[in-house]
Amino acid sequence: MTKKIAGLTFAVLASVFTANANAGCADISYTTLQQAANFARALGNTGGLSLNMWATFVDETGKVCAVVNTGVKGELAGNSQWLGSRVISAQKANTGNAFSLNGLAISSGALYAAVQPGGSLYGLQESNPVDAEAAYKGPATSFGKANDPLVGTRVGGVNVFGGGLPLYKNGVKIGGIGVSGDTSCTDHAFVWKMRQILAMEPAASVTQVEKLKLTGTFAALGDHPTCIGGAIGDQSGFVASAP
Repeated sequence: MTKKIAGLTFAVLASVFTANANAGCADISYTTLQQAANFARALGNTGGLSLNMWATFVDETGKVCAVVNTGVKGELAGNSQWLGSRVISAQKANTGNAFSLNGLAISSGALYAAVQPGGSLYGLQESNPVDAEAAYKGPATSFGKANDPLVGTRVGGVNVFGGGLPLYKNGVKIGGIGVSGDTSCTDHAFVWKMRQILAMEPAASVTQVEKLKLTGTFAALGDHPTCIGGAIGDQSGFVASAP
């Protein structure tokens, strides 16, 4: 009887520890992230080159919870959307999470001006390098699927152009979301739309440095270069007209 109780206690504790370890990832499932990406893609109106996207969700510790795309998955994913954007989407998610707080929301693109030579954050993009081993391990047959090799890793990285945002739930930052696959302006418009679909925006009480001003002069947080491609119809993530 004592052995049975001890075994049961161990099993309960193990389940608790497992639940705690995956608590952040429970906020958005793979299926939910995929549906949000598909919905944002179907809505369109984000300009650019109209290419397929990668999207990554990381929890508050920077751990990758889910990686999806809007095109072909697996080892041929790179023929449907830019393969390099898979890791970039994780970088952007990490950036949105790593430099935001419960009371301060910063987008990856808002950092662009400050990291230019002479800027107050010059060199920031080199401060948290991507874990190359985590970023490029296989199997490629799982790219974009629920068991994508990035899941469970802390790939890290800092990206300083549009496409990364923090995520909030019940007034608390629960992680970050990153999108890559088109121009950086379109990535920003797309991830903004995805976060709206997920209903994980910061509350009005949170200081928000997230919207981008598309300009050729980079003097303040939020100043970001203009991009090639079609005009962005959905201007909700911008403070000036997109190209």
